[in-house]
Amino acid sequence: MKTNLLISFFLCGTVLSAGAQTLTLEECREAALEHNRTLRNSRLDLEAAVRTRRGAFTRYFPQVSASGGVFQAQRGLVQADFSVTLPQMGTIPMPLSLVKRGILGSVTAVQPLFAGLKIVNGHKLARLGEEVGRLQVQRTEAEVREQTEAYFWQIVSLRENLTTIAAVERQLDEIHRQVELSVRAGLVTANDLLPVELRRQEVASNRLKVENGLKVSKMLLAQYIGADWHTLDLSASGFDRPEEPSVHYVSLEEALDRRAEYRLAEKGVEAQRYRTRMERGKLLPTVGIGAGYLYYNVMNKGVDDGMVFASVSVPISDWWGGSHALKKARIEERQAENDREEAREMLAVEIEQTWSGVQEAYAQILLMRRSVASATENLRQNRRFYEAGTVSLTDLLDAETLYTQSRDNLTSACAAYRTSLARYMRVTGR
Repeated sequence: MKTNLLISFFLCGTVLSAGAQTLTLEECREAALEHNRTLRNSRLDLEAAVRTRRGAFTRYFPQVSASGGVFQAQRGLVQADFSVTLPQMGTIPMPLSLVKRGILGSVTAVQPLFAGLKIVNGHKLARLGEEVGRLQVQRTEAEVREQTEAYFWQIVSLRENLTTIAAVERQLDEIHRQVELSVRAGLVTANDLLPVELRRQEVASNRLKVENGLKVSKMLLAQYIGADWHTLDLSASGFDRPEEPSVHYVSLEEALDRRAEYRLAEKGVEAQRYRTRMERGKLLPTVGIGAGYLYYNVMNKGVDDGMVFASVSVPISDWWGGSHALKKARIEERQAENDREEAREMLAVEIEQTWSGVQEAYAQILLMRRSVASATENLRQNRRFYEAGTVSLTDLLDAETLYTQSRDNLTSACAAYRTSLARYMRVTGR
């Protein structure tokens, strides 16, 4: 099934094939990881970071440049006035105009030997950006899995609510039948049917709300995983019998080490250190060697020549402003370290808080199970007492209402536990 799901995504792009509409939770997760547009953009950001890192690596290589041009002057670039004095003819002016057209071309290659470690640190910073991109993809994947589970269990819980409504409808039909028999036997009046009718209408109204909520939830999940909501169905077992939370517990330190957000904060500190080094490098000399080739033709004679050279650049005037930029970078480095520590503390609080929520949600399930058992027995006793004529119809309907509420509360508790557990898996980096 998993293979078929991935193949259908490859062939159809965004919509699951018609034969893959009954999905498990794991299949929904895989579909969401394939289809989610936010995750796609995160992966594109990673691809862009890879290109940036590869571009930074090319700065280790010689920098080659070429230039060329052709010109045509109207009067010539070289102007001169000559005169010749001849006997009996006096002085004769002889103006001269040269270099009216020409061709120029050159190629140079410069190999940096030392650039204040700016190239090295720039490449390390770009490589760090790639690592950050991978962590961001990991974080987005965790968020997508959590949201998928939220949609999944919402749908399952609404289906459970419909099951409860169906059971209540059958109970009310039976009560209505009993009251009708009592009316025909003259034991009660026809007015006793009104509370039952009102209750049936209330249940019918609730059914419409649940069915509409189920439709919307299916549409949300279908859009999230790239499926057709009209035919989407879910396969879920053991919804009201989840595992104890203790099997999912991990220590705080292990959770922090796994958490992408904390590793992103660490990468932020590392990135700022590289920026500080690059600011320091701007104050250091730049040394390079190079070679070039020159060709020109300006007087109908081509001339070419080669050359080698060495260059040293000392940023003297940048020392004044650069020193302030370096101090600022060091301040920002300390700020990044503070942000990392704060992130660790806040993430620790979030993890512990989420774990407490998981435990509370599971405890609610245990309480609601006992509540359902009590409400079920209470409804059975009141039905028997009503048939015996020892309790009123109102008492019976109240017992039925308590039964419905207890079933719905158990369903809500199970859904809350599933979603809180999904969140705990995310905040612990799983």
